Amino acid sequence: MKNANNTQKGAGIGAVTGAIAGGIIQGNLKGALIGAAIGGASGGVIGNVMDKQARKIEEAIPGAEVERVGEGIHVIFGENSGVNFATNKSELTATSKENLEGVAKILLEFPDTNISIQGHTDNTGKEDYNLQLSRKRADSVAKFLSDKGVSYSRFNIEAFGQSAPRFDNTTSEGRAQNRRVEMAISANQEMIEDAQAKSQN
Repeated sequence: MKNANNTQKGAGIGAVTGAIAGGIIQGNLKGALIGAAIGGASGGVIGNVMDKQARKIEEAIPGAEVERVGEGIHVIFGENSGVNFATNKSELTATSKENLEGVAKILLEFPDTNISIQGHTDNTGKEDYNLQLSRKRADSVAKFLSDKGVSYSRFNIEAFGQSAPRFDNTTSEGRAQNRRVEMAISANQEMIEDAQAKSQN
């Protein structure tokens, strides 16, 4: 995988985020979340917290695809989410910033989570360029959230360029949907330990 380098800063990666980062194959965040699930009573405690967080994200950005997966949350910021980019650009639009500000507030409300952020493009242009562009877009999202107070140590940032399309790149509609940023939210070590303590009571 070309983007196997992990640029996460800080030491707060947590066991589940490590499992997610190590379990991502061709950009499959959903599969990684399922594989990192703890299960049992502890998993149920974590799942309840994630249910609340997922509902808040859905309310904050109605156009985003928000799905509870395993004991985490998978979010896709596609063309209908209001978190998008102009062609060949990595700067966030004013609307993108407004919507991500709502996400930042939610992430601050639930601090015991780690966040994987992936950038993706369509297949227009050269593969190496698209890989760099997707990286810049994922970085833009992470930097904005960090500027709003979300600790950068919670992020794991990856770029997949055009290598993991969700839709048909031969149509303009499919290409538009492939230009996206995905996010996976999972429990950090503190949340896992807290859930284990609560499940034993």
